Amino acid sequence: MDLCDYRQMQTLLTAEGFHFSKAKGQNFLTARWVPERIAEEAGLDARTGVIEIGPGVGCLTEQLALRARKVAAFEVDELLRPVLARTLAPYDNIEVVFGDVMRADLAAEAAARLPGLRPVLCANLPYSITSPVLTKIFEARCFDTATVMIQREVAQRMCAKPGQSDYGAFTLLTQWYAEPELLFTVGPECFMPRPKVTSAVVRMTMRREPPVMAEEKALFRVIRAAFNQRRKTLVNALDGVCGKENARAAVSSCGFPETVRGEALSLADFAALTNVLSQY
Repeated sequence: MDLCDYRQMQTLLTAEGFHFSKAKGQNFLTARWVPERIAEEAGLDARTGVIEIGPGVGCLTEQLALRARKVAAFEVDELLRPVLARTLAPYDNIEVVFGDVMRADLAAEAAARLPGLRPVLCANLPYSITSPVLTKIFEARCFDTATVMIQREVAQRMCAKPGQSDYGAFTLLTQWYAEPELLFTVGPECFMPRPKVTSAVVRMTMRREPPVMAEEKALFRVIRAAFNQRRKTLVNALDGVCGKENARAAVSSCGFPETVRGEALSLADFAALTNVLSQY
């Protein structure tokens, strides 16, 4: 069975009583090159175990299973149970776990389901829950890499550089936990039903240690304040965090001009600023 063949999949889905859910953000791949390339870019081998989120009909799951030792795929939609039982029947190294991954302890699940294997994550993420799922992946701190397909605009924010229009708090959150790389884009014509936006695949090499020295909560309190009102100078944006005079002194101590805005600062710059502010 060709899991990317639109007609075959439509026939199977209809026979099993499945209907697409907008609430669950379901868009299934119909272009075989996409799951093949995602699986290739994920760097899998016989020592690798994969956590997948949202297998759909299993076209990416299949490609992962061909390359990794084991795949544990989390699916929230019970209507896909009979579908996946048929599409993934040929593979004995796939475990489908029905439940909401947002309620799961990813580190515990990876340890229990992929014992002795190098844990990685792969997913075609629903657009509606991209940010919370990515945050959960980051905070699990258990994966070697995470390769995900998401909305192109989110991918661009994750990989942005200081001074670029896409650069912001989510960029810095991503880069605190991982080194992201935008690999390729995927057009709407590669899905059923077709989404209204273009997707992109990002591979993140997860960091074992933070890239800079700073207390995490304090750092992101400063970062969020800096980007809450992007047009404000950093001194004015930080008024509610530490007071304008302290903000002015810290900005000056770090060697930044008083007119600097948050979008000009790197993660290392924000760490330096946070460390100075902690002294006040």
